[in-house]
Amino acid sequence: MDRSADAFRTISEVADELNLPQHVLRFWETRFTQIKPLKRGGGRRYYRPDDVELLRAIRHLLYGEGYTIRGVQRILKEQGVKAVIVLVRSGGSPGSMGQDTTPAVAASSGGAHMARVEPSMQTAPIGAADIFSGLSSADLGALQAALAEIDECARILHMARA
Repeated sequence: MDRSADAFRTISEVADELNLPQHVLRFWETRFTQIKPLKRGGGRRYYRPDDVELLRAIRHLLYGEGYTIRGVQRILKEQGVKAVIVLVRSGGSPGSMGQDTTPAVAASSGGAHMARVEPSMQTAPIGAADIFSGLSSADLGALQAALAEIDECARILHMARA
């Protein structure tokens, strides 16, 4: 039975719809304050249609456009949730809204962090093209997002040790 477009969704339904593991959605809740599912007894999450659209936009920016978590946080702060959702629905990117999409290196303890990953600007070791040539753009986006999360975790660990 199909649900109404206005119906609330459980985390498993949203994870299936967005083709993401549930733990990624929980992790994103800790990184994006804009994600606020309704929580009922026992901590069960219920996502509103707007929450699902925001998650879809975040997924697109991270996996499709190659932004880091920090880059998406900045875009959401500067452009606003509604503007980002509308932009992603229309197939645009933050650069089309005047957002600087060139790789922005942010100084932080532990090294530089890319705000956007441009595959054409990456320097790869010899032979790396052969390794990545068989991957789909979705797989490459997933790898970029995983690297961004590892980078963010390393930054947090470095700050905790300081």
